[in-house]
Amino acid sequence: MGKTADMTTAQETIIDTLHRMGKPQKFIAKEAGCSQSAVSKHINGKSSGREKCGRRRCTSKRDDRGLQRILKQRRFKNLAEIQKEWTEAGVTASKTTTFRRIREMGYSCRVPRVKPLLNQSQRRKRLNWAKEKKDWTVGQWSKVLFSDESKVCLSFGNQGPRVWRKTGEEQNPSCLRSSVKYPQSVMIWGAMSSAGVGKLCFLKSKVTATVYQNVLEDFMIPSAEDLYGDADFIFQQDLAPAHTARSTKTWFDAHAITVLDWPANSPDLNPIENLWGILKRKMRGTRPNNKEELTASIKEMWASITPMQCHSLIASMPRRIKAVIKAKGFPTKY
Repeated sequence: MGKTADMTTAQETIIDTLHRMGKPQKFIAKEAGCSQSAVSKHINGKSSGREKCGRRRCTSKRDDRGLQRILKQRRFKNLAEIQKEWTEAGVTASKTTTFRRIREMGYSCRVPRVKPLLNQSQRRKRLNWAKEKKDWTVGQWSKVLFSDESKVCLSFGNQGPRVWRKTGEEQNPSCLRSSVKYPQSVMIWGAMSSAGVGKLCFLKSKVTATVYQNVLEDFMIPSAEDLYGDADFIFQQDLAPAHTARSTKTWFDAHAITVLDWPANSPDLNPIENLWGILKRKMRGTRPNNKEELTASIKEMWASITPMQCHSLIASMPRRIKAVIKAKGFPTKY
């Protein structure tokens, strides 16, 4: 006589048919060619269904909702702190159970994205700026010469605390870690357009208004001539003090250079920020041992950036604008 697990589809069909006809199990077992107990298990299992085996769940749906509230309010707490706060609310659960419930909810412990801290006024200005520029085409953005300073390190430090978040919550304001500008290291100034990169400047001192105007004279103007020739262009810069100084504004007026209005703390709107990322990823395999080797590596990697890469970044500007509008001024994924 066959066991329930060994039943064929034909046997199960015979059992189901004869059972619906009201035949006794002994008769069904004989016709199906299996034991009466196998017939009984098949009929009872199919008609009533058996509950899942295993230990009973130790937390209720209400307990789980409480854990989810803790996670949303305490994004940067570690597992031990979350488990402690959950048990203090009257729930009996180990760290393993806590971790399992967190994973069931779709959360994972990740390194948070670092974004500038934006106050309400800055978010409002970013949103208004994006709405003003939402109809600009890629062709119009191609006339903009984007610029920025950046630092390149010999080594990278600790990534910092981790954050509990779900897939798709990378840009959620409660999941972001605020960054601090101007850390110590080699500082460089660069510019880019859809036609390629400009000349690179290594900054050896604090960027004052005078130093910045020298950078513009010696590096920005030659870059614009190389990338635009005699065509008109618009210059982009952030709102660093040296950039917005009265003497710097006078310098731009004297050279008849149009400067693009720019919202504060908005690196996600500047495609050159992504270019810095490309540069630094290219340098991961170089492993320079000192500042001289670092400088040489930067020059080599900067020269290897292609016009196609630059054009692709400039072409993302309309999408960046839409993302800022959708985020209502908050930081975006760019």
